[in-house]
Amino acid sequence: MTSTANARGALFMAIAMAAFTCNDALVKSVTGDLNTGQILFVRGLMTTVLVVVIARWMGALGSFRIVLQPVVALRIAAEILASLAYVSALGAMPLANTASILQALPLAVTLGAAVFLGEKVGWRRWLAIVAGFAGVLIVIRPGPEGFSLAAVYVIVSVVGAAARDLCTRRIDTAVPSLCISVITAVSITLAGAVMIVPMGGWQPIPGEALGRLAGASVLLLVGYQTIVIAMRTGEISFIAPFRYTSLIWAITIGVLFFGEVPDFWMTVGVAIIVASGLYTFYRENRRRDVGAVAQESKPESP
Repeated sequence: MTSTANARGALFMAIAMAAFTCNDALVKSVTGDLNTGQILFVRGLMTTVLVVVIARWMGALGSFRIVLQPVVALRIAAEILASLAYVSALGAMPLANTASILQALPLAVTLGAAVFLGEKVGWRRWLAIVAGFAGVLIVIRPGPEGFSLAAVYVIVSVVGAAARDLCTRRIDTAVPSLCISVITAVSITLAGAVMIVPMGGWQPIPGEALGRLAGASVLLLVGYQTIVIAMRTGEISFIAPFRYTSLIWAITIGVLFFGEVPDFWMTVGVAIIVASGLYTFYRENRRRDVGAVAQESKPESP
C-alpha cells in the first residue's frame, strides 16, 4: 500500500467527518420541530434524489439485486439502526457529547473484528478497548437511575455504525461506491417513512427547517460517498485516526451555535477515548508490520 493511497484515504476520511458533523448540527437544529422519522424521511428523500442523479450520470447505478447479498443487507440494517438511534440522541444530548461517544466507534470495530471475524487482538489492545469504553462512561456519567435514554441511543448508534463499517470492508470492491450510497439512502428514507407515525405523526415543516434539511442532505451525500471511499482506500490503521477530526468540528459548532461548552469530565472522557483509539491503531499497525516481515522472511517467499 503506497503512501499516496494512505494520504488519499486520510483526506477522504477527514472530509467525511466534516460532512457528517455539519450534517449532525443541521439535523439537531430541527429536532425541536420534527420527529426522528420525519427528519430521516425528508432528508433521505432529498439525498436519494441527488445520489441517484449522480450515480446515473456516472453509470454507477448498478442493479439493486446486490441488496440480496447478505453482507450488503446487513450493512443496510446496521446503517438504519445507527441513523435512527443517532438522530434520536442528537435531539436529547449536546452535539459535542454525542460526537465524543461516537469516537468509541474504532474501538467497537476492533472489538467486532475480534469477536465476529476472528481477528487476533492482543492483551494491550484489549486493555485499550476497556479504557476507551471507560472513557465513554465518563462522558455519559450515568446517575443512580442508570443510563439516560439519550445515552442508550448514542451507544446503540455506535454498535450499528461498527457493524456497518465491518460490512463495508467485506463488500466486493467491484461494487461501485455510489451504488452502495444509493441503496443506503433509499433504505434510510423508507425506514424514516415507516417510523413517522409511531414517532408522533407528520408535522408541518417550516421553510427554514426544510432549507436546513436540504443542506443536511447534501452533506450526507458527501459523507456517504467519502466514507465508503476512505474505507476502501489505504490502510485502515492509518486512515481511521482521522475520524477524530470530527471532534474539532463538533466542539466548535457546539460552542458557537448551541452554546454547549464542554465541562471538565467530558474533556477527560474524550481524552481517554481518543488516546485508547490511537493506541489501538498503533498496535494494529505494528501487528501488520510484524506480520509482513515474518511473511517475507519465510524460505518459500519470493
